[in-house]
Amino acid sequence: MIRTPVTVRELVLGDCHAVHAFAGLPEACRYQAWGPNTEEQTRDFVQGAVDARRRSPQVRFVYAACLDGELVGIGELKVRSLAHRQGEISYLVHPRVWGRGVGTAIGGELLGRGFGLTGLHRIHATCDPRNVASARVLGKLGMTHEGRHRHTGLIRDGWRDSDVYSILDQEWAHRPEPG
Repeated sequence: MIRTPVTVRELVLGDCHAVHAFAGLPEACRYQAWGPNTEEQTRDFVQGAVDARRRSPQVRFVYAACLDGELVGIGELKVRSLAHRQGEISYLVHPRVWGRGVGTAIGGELLGRGFGLTGLHRIHATCDPRNVASARVLGKLGMTHEGRHRHTGLIRDGWRDSDVYSILDQEWAHRPEPG
């Protein structure tokens, strides 16, 4: 299968409708403590992402992921500690394009920006242990499974555990070339 390149850009207010097209779907947020979003919740999320760019220092970076020019996912990098150079990434992809490398492309961009532009030392991500596809993405990104935190969030079907993955700046810099 030929994969179309994913482009990543800053999220803008005009993206509300496109983001809501997947943030409002139960299957897209199945493993999240939020959602499915109402249109107002999606607008608040996008507005918060845009507002975060005006804060100094900026500690929240939210991006739109586009496939063939269409917004099909979002990714977020949060600086959790400036002093300790720690960050966290998360992403969400429209179910219609699952399996096409969009999550991996978003994650790679977030890690590259976190280590490159932001100068972080360690970046982590969490995922529900039932979310096998997301765990596979984190592994493809070179992140190490560190363990499981129990009952980290109450979601629609009960308590959610979180598997924790991380990668250090030197691991990112010395990762093998994809191929």
